[in-house]
Amino acid sequence: MDHEHFTGVRKPRTEERTLALARGVSVPMEPELSQVARSRRYGILLTAGAVGWMATFSIIARFEHDAGIAAAFGAIPLALGIGYFLDAFLVRRELRTS
Repeated sequence: MDHEHFTGVRKPRTEERTLALARGVSVPMEPELSQVARSRRYGILLTAGAVGWMATFSIIARFEHDAGIAAAFGAIPLALGIGYFLDAFLVRRELRTS
């Protein structure tokens, strides 16, 4: 990733902080997450959400047969979560080789 990519993301936050500080509002400084950290976070959240969704509807399916269909829809966020983990792995590998 080049520096310009991150500049566009950070600039509005910096301007918002500057304006808030000028008005006397306390603004907590949050560390910027790297692309690897963001992908890992999204991967964890989506995968955990998918597993929870699938487990919940699998339990319900024991009593209500049609709930098994709803459990299958957990495959969508699960696939997205796995994709984010793959992205984090590939970006980390790229950073090590460059």
